[in-house]
Amino acid sequence: MTEDYPVQWEADVVLSDGGTAHLRPIRRDDAERLRVFYARLSPESIYYRFFSPRPYLTDREVEHFTGVDYDRRVGLIATIGEEMVAVVRYDRLADPPETAEVAFLVEDAHQGRGIGAVLLEHIAAAARERGVRRFVASVLPDNRRMTRVFREAGYQAEQRFEEGVIELVLDLEPTETSMEVMAAREHRAESRSIQRLLFPGSVAVIGASRAEHTVGQTVLRNLLAGDFSGPVYPVHPTATAVAGVRAYASVLEIPDDVDLAVVAVRADAVHEVVEQCAAKGVRGLVVVSSGFGETGPEGRASQDGLVRMARAYGMRVVGPNCLGIANTDPEVRLNATLAPTMPGRGPVGFFSQSGALGIAILQRTAERGLGLSTFVSAGNRADVSGNDLMQYWEEDPATKAVLLYLESLGNPRKFARLARRLGRRKPIVAVKSGRSTQGVPIGHAARALTLPDHAVSALFEQAGVIRVEDLSELFDVAQLLAYQPLPAGDRIAIIDNSDSLGLLAQDAATALGLQVRPRIDLGPRAQADDYEAGLAAALEDDTVDAVVALFTPPTIGGYDLRVPEKIRRLAAASPKPVVATYLGSEGMPADLRITAPDGSAAEGSVPSYPAPEDAVRALAYVIRYAQWRRRPAGDMPEFEGADRRRARTLVEGWLHAGTPAGAPVHPTPEQAAELLACYGIEVGRGEGTGVPTRIVTMEDPSFGAVVSFGLADETAALLDDRAYRLGPLSDVDAAELIRAIRTAPLLLGHRGAEPVRVSALEELVMRVSRLGFDLPEVARLELDPVVANGSGATVREVSLRLERPLGPRPELGPRRLRGPDTDAPT
Repeated sequence: MTEDYPVQWEADVVLSDGGTAHLRPIRRDDAERLRVFYARLSPESIYYRFFSPRPYLTDREVEHFTGVDYDRRVGLIATIGEEMVAVVRYDRLADPPETAEVAFLVEDAHQGRGIGAVLLEHIAAAARERGVRRFVASVLPDNRRMTRVFREAGYQAEQRFEEGVIELVLDLEPTETSMEVMAAREHRAESRSIQRLLFPGSVAVIGASRAEHTVGQTVLRNLLAGDFSGPVYPVHPTATAVAGVRAYASVLEIPDDVDLAVVAVRADAVHEVVEQCAAKGVRGLVVVSSGFGETGPEGRASQDGLVRMARAYGMRVVGPNCLGIANTDPEVRLNATLAPTMPGRGPVGFFSQSGALGIAILQRTAERGLGLSTFVSAGNRADVSGNDLMQYWEEDPATKAVLLYLESLGNPRKFARLARRLGRRKPIVAVKSGRSTQGVPIGHAARALTLPDHAVSALFEQAGVIRVEDLSELFDVAQLLAYQPLPAGDRIAIIDNSDSLGLLAQDAATALGLQVRPRIDLGPRAQADDYEAGLAAALEDDTVDAVVALFTPPTIGGYDLRVPEKIRRLAAASPKPVVATYLGSEGMPADLRITAPDGSAAEGSVPSYPAPEDAVRALAYVIRYAQWRRRPAGDMPEFEGADRRRARTLVEGWLHAGTPAGAPVHPTPEQAAELLACYGIEVGRGEGTGVPTRIVTMEDPSFGAVVSFGLADETAALLDDRAYRLGPLSDVDAAELIRAIRTAPLLLGHRGAEPVRVSALEELVMRVSRLGFDLPEVARLELDPVVANGSGATVREVSLRLERPLGPRPELGPRRLRGPDTDAPT
């Protein structure tokens, strides 16, 4: 490998069918690999590439194709295992020098898997890095597949037809369309990769021991007890049968195809197993074995090697050190977990990073009567992550709500992007542990977060994620979202037969900012007909958006057993949500349940909470989510006069002049003002009075461009009264950011003071956020103070720090999986 070999261009990628491949720059030692690849091509593929028959490559041609300089001549190859399956290259033209000719070649057996599209993304990124701005491609008219790859990439393109050949010219500057195309392809590919894991046709359990209570036998027995729809193959080195099922000495001896392998062998034996699975053509791995990243650096290196090998052969990995995966679909009935209890069928998808907590989570889910569609415990999350699952659940018709137990975030910015999109269709409820430390559990392939926890909460809120405090609240909110409709507003009615319970609910609702309609106290002797009349009146009231029904047995005498039937029937027929505190029950009690054909709870079932405060708190979470969902997503304005090209030139020039290489650069205030001017922001002087504020954009290593806003005084600093949002900001984001600080009333005319011109502040933070998003080199840009008054907002002082980012922002670069031995995002 040469010293100038661009290792940063290497990437693992997910293909359109859910399989994986490895992309890397071509090398001289790929000569024989190239010949073998070429020998497998059909005459038609060769003709489309070279416009003439060419039965083999000459030594001179092989030397030309592999002997690249990674600048004027660049080649990338796609490999699966040790075999090359595709190649793309560009050759820079002498005139004009910012233009290069590009060409692809994909092996026939792998055409239609999206390899050409992902190669174009990566070769375009490499070209931009080397100063190439345009690609020229010559394509025969009959080569419709390749023409479609270029046309559907989303770049600005020109086409002309000369001498029987289509010539396409692509402008490589990323466009909104090209970014949308990449995101859509990423979504489909990652969703498909998870679907392949959750819907296997057959499962092998490697390490299926005959000893009781071992990991391998537990998974095997759970698969069999769950009545998995396909064949299950125990793999044991000596046994002829395990748990009454014929066993095989290795996965290679299984006579039929194997879609999913559950690996439960010692850590030092896992790599050999992965090699065998690769040779067998297994599609996915669930590694429940421990002894990897959680044990220290040596285990982390072994974990990285496991992921690297699996991806190289087209396999995704769940784990290692995980609880397993489950799918309650009646067509699959997959319980490939260590959990002794599996909840029934239901509309909730659950992702948990913790294997240790996973068993308890599933137990509590079942106890509450909450049904699951699918469950994934990622363990060390070395490959498959919550982001992958969100891609899948977005399209899964069986999943109505998503639950996440997170101990770390591998790619927080991608998480926020996916959550914002998914949250518009399906609610996401998350518990994020580590509030006090923002640390990462040992073994997790993720970096620690640097933002304070309240900032992380603000960014979750911006994305529509319902962040709850603990697992109890997670289930409280989930059982409401799973079976009841979303409320249309924050006006609630309380119906009770106990004044004490009613007052507790009313106090809780008021404290949470909900509007409480006049409480309906039916009295301790209330019967079913009383509840029916009261509940019907509340549900028909146009000033009520949700109902809290409280029922406790009277202190003297029995109670009307028809009460729950009345609540259940009226709630099922109403478009408004109903929650209950029914006899202190928790979850989905049978008396309040609409029963599905399989006996599980169905839509319309009424969730019950042990205390009225729990019921109101869950309802408040859901009301806030429904309000977020109803709000418009907002527009990203394009500001006239913004000169992004000049801004890029200025930043590059200052960084180039900075010494030593890689050190932070601190431009002068005058230079910072010059950069701001590129985005239509003036730095003014003068003595005008107003409210001093502070605007900051910073390049966070986890979230990317983050904008914060607050007042510029000691009290705000002491209280850490700052609001945060991810850039670039929409007009809705900007409006919410300004109003999110606790001291916002001082800007809005508190106690008769003249309100400031908030629209000027909103426009300013949008311009600043756009600058920070466009220029990742802007490590920190601080406008302090910005004096706001009734006339506008004036920037008085500015400071700027520039740094080379550790790597390209993933949303601005081509699709790639997180590198197993890096902190690059997934």
